[in-house]
Formats: sequence, structure tokens, C-alpha cells
Amino acid sequence: MTFPSPHLSRRQLLAVSAAVVVAFSAASCTAGPTPVPTLAGNRPSASDPWRPAVHLTASKNWLNDPNGLVYDNGTYHAFYQYNPRGNSWGNMSWGHSTSTDLVHWEEHPVAMEASVDEEIFSGSIVMDKNNASGLGTAQNPPMVALYTSAYGKNGALHQGAQAQSVAFSLDQGTSWHKYHGNPVLNLTPTNNNFRDPKITWYEPGRYWVMTTVVADAQVVKMFKSTDLLRWEFLSDFSGVGAQGGLWEVPELIQMDVEDSTAKKWVMLLSINPGGIAGGSGMQYFVGEFDGTRFTAENAAAPDAPLSESQWLDHGADYYAANSLSNAPGGKPVLLGWMGNWDYAQHVPTTPWRGSMAIPRELTLVRGEKRLELRSAIAAAALNAMGSTGEEKSKNLTVGSSLQDLGGDFAGRTQLMDVEMKLTTAREAGILLRQAADGSSGLRVSYNRDTRTVKVDRSNAGTTNFSEKFSPYHQVAVPAEGNGNTVRLRILLDSSSVEVFAQDGAAVISDTFFPAWDNTGSAVFSMDGDTEFTVRSRAL
Repeated sequence: MTFPSPHLSRRQLLAVSAAVVVAFSAASCTAGPTPVPTLAGNRPSASDPWRPAVHLTASKNWLNDPNGLVYDNGTYHAFYQYNPRGNSWGNMSWGHSTSTDLVHWEEHPVAMEASVDEEIFSGSIVMDKNNASGLGTAQNPPMVALYTSAYGKNGALHQGAQAQSVAFSLDQGTSWHKYHGNPVLNLTPTNNNFRDPKITWYEPGRYWVMTTVVADAQVVKMFKSTDLLRWEFLSDFSGVGAQGGLWEVPELIQMDVEDSTAKKWVMLLSINPGGIAGGSGMQYFVGEFDGTRFTAENAAAPDAPLSESQWLDHGADYYAANSLSNAPGGKPVLLGWMGNWDYAQHVPTTPWRGSMAIPRELTLVRGEKRLELRSAIAAAALNAMGSTGEEKSKNLTVGSSLQDLGGDFAGRTQLMDVEMKLTTAREAGILLRQAADGSSGLRVSYNRDTRTVKVDRSNAGTTNFSEKFSPYHQVAVPAEGNGNTVRLRILLDSSSVEVFAQDGAAVISDTFFPAWDNTGSAVFSMDGDTEFTVRSRAL
């Protein structure tokens, strides 16, 4: 859970009495939206021009960090930080949407709503299949949520305190009951920045591991439990990587090393501010976990340049991603917030504000110097998008010019695969959401000399809502041949773009806010010739 700024004063936080069990059901959530089947919210329109078509968003109001991501009986559940009362951060509650394919989402009533005594900050959900918590039965085991209680006046702890609490559901996430013994985990002394519990099963020890943070101290704290209710401290992780802001939303994941029998542990960690693209960002560490302590390998020193840390995304709008518990397929599937605290509260969308990035799956590979993560659109989402419309394709050679791709490649939302071979060109790329007169558009390019992919949103639409809305982002990528060939998978969705370069070796995720009528696409080549292969599917 992120506060809008680490420099703002803490407004009143909210709490719950530990002596009662409180049920939150669909009937009691009067402020929540009614269930409406949607394609990731609603379709964009001239009156709602920046609404995503294939990304999860709420029908109205503010949304940020994903929480409680879990797959159960054919359904993906996404809970998330949500304000049921307005279009800015506050009244932090858990919204709830479900999907069978990670693209088409159905929005449900608020799962757990803020009260005067407690806000429901970030957390996670696990399927307690063996009813180890005793909160269900053998015949009906519970979903168990670990979340951060942010306490207000009359709370179980002093106003401003943060501690970890439990809620459970016996009806597949429809209604939630708070555990009578909350909070189940608190620091001594009580801390105001102790949050973001994420649960991982550690098979060798037959126990769950919880990762949390003391955000302003840049420390990940790890605990273990066999019943999800009583937690024992394991160790701290700190002292490496980017340190320029709050550490948040940690997660420990065991992964196979591609083309190997080896396994490694990966620590995902969000930081705000201090990200590689400015403001919010996500770094990661690869190493070993022995059941007590995580040790990072080849990690950047705290005083090293940001470029030496390992980043999950090099765009400005990817934060607080964590994995779907129990997801099928064998690879971690992440859902992240497509926002940046530098300007998220000021983006010009209404009546909604905030969306999730496309779910992506991770692969761990051996890089030139160290193990690295590769990202791809999650298979379920890719299959869902691949079933829509007809794929268009075009091969062309462009020499030191700009060439329109024509009506088949125009659109506000499309999935594209672009391969560029810069035979003699210095730079080449594609313009998306281009104005009819060519005066504006989103520019995605590759520079052969620097071997960098760049997303330039400086002339792609409305930017005057924040001085911190950075104009462009770039990343060096491993190029093929003599550095002259690059492959890009581009997901364009109304007001966002996600660029997966060289089969996911690097990703740039950015939001932008173009004019409704700007739908053109063109390719360009600078200082020489480029051979293009472009494939596109309208969504």
C-alpha cells in the first residue's frame, strides 16, 4: 500500500475492534458498485476517451495497488486498493473483480470497506486448502486474507499505527469476516509504516512465509507460520539496491532457471520515489532463501547508479505488482498497477482513475552478467486477445522517411508485433495514436548506435495536468545481428502502451492521454533504410 507521497502528513488512519468478528457481504456494502459484466471495465467512448478496453479498471472511482490475487476453481480474483467514495486516494478499501481469462473482468461489490476505525491497506490471499487456520472446515476450507490494518481513532492500536490482520471468506470471496484476534502481527514498538504482507508457501519447512516492509526504513521483514494466525520472525532483508524512497509490496518467489534444473528465489520490491523512470518503480533481486534468510546475489550496492539495479519495468507506470496465488501454468503471473505516484492523482480521467497493467508472466534466464527476469503477456490474456478480430500483416522497406500504415493498422486499441531490421538506418520506429495531420502521436523507436528502445509520449496528448509527467523513457536491449534487428510486442490500449522488447528482455509501460480522433499508425526510418514486418490485431 502506498501513501500518495512519503512527504505528506499522515491523515487519520482507521481501525477495528479486535473483540468482534465483522462480516462484509455484498448486501452490506452500500457504497460499492453493482456487479456488471465488463470487458476490463467498460469500452472507451468519445465521452470516456481514455477508458481501457483490455485492462482491469473500476467502473468509477479511484483504484491503485492490486491485493489478494488468487486463482480458485477456474476464476481469477483480483482485489485492489479502492476508494468507494471518490476519484482520489482515500477511504482505502478492497475492491473486487473476477475473470476467467485475465482480460474480461466482472466487477463485484466492495469486499472490505474502510471504516472510521480502520482502513484496509494492501495484502494477499491464500487458499487454506487444509484448513490449517481453523477458520473454515475440511469440507469448506477458507480463503484467508492477510492485510494491513491502518488504524484511526478508537482503533485496536493507536491512531496512525499499521499492523497485519486476517480476514477470511467461506463463499469464494463474496463476503469476508475479520478474525476476532486481529491484529495477528505487530511490531514492538508499534510502527506507522509496517505493511504489505505477501504470503509464500515454503515446501521444505511446510510453512508459510510472510514478507512485509518497514517502508521508510527500506527493510523487508520475513515471518513464518503454520496456521496463518501465529507468526514467528525469521529475518530482515536490506542494504542493497535502490534506496531513494519507500520500499513497498515485497514478494518472495521460487523460480526455475530457464534451460536448467536449477532453482532460485526472486524478491520483487516496489520503490517510491526512486524508480528508474522517476517516481514509482519496481526492482528485483535474485538469490537464495534457506527458509530463514534471503541472500541476494550480484545485487547493486545502495550507492550505485540506478542503472545497476535490476528493474522489472523501465517505464513510468508499473508499480506494486505481485503474483496470483495458485495460478495455473507453472510460471509466476503478475498483476501490477499502471500508475505513478508522481502524478497518478492528477491524470485527467473521470469518473474512474487508475487501471491495472496487463497480467504478465515471468521467466528467469541467464544473462551476460547475472540471472535476469524476462516478461511476457500472460498466456491466458494473450489467448483471450488472440481470439478477437483478424490479424493484419504488412512487410515494407522505408528509407529515411515516414510512411503511413493505412486503415488496417489504425486504432485506439491493438496488439502489435513489430520487427525492424535497420539495414542502413540509424533509428527507426512506429508512431501510434497519430493525428490525421501528423502533428502528434506516441513514438516508439529503436536507436542502432545506442541499442536503446524508447517510448516518447511528449507529443502524444494531454500533459499539462502535472509537471512530473515525464516525456520519455528508454532502455538498452540486447540486439540481434550487428545490433540492427529488434522485435517489439506492443499492447496499445486507449491511454496506455506496454512495449515488450526482444521477447521481454525489457519492458516499458507508460500511460498517455491522446485525443479521441487520433487513431493513425505510421512507421519511420532515419538516416537510411529499415525493413519492417508489422502484424496487428484490433481489440
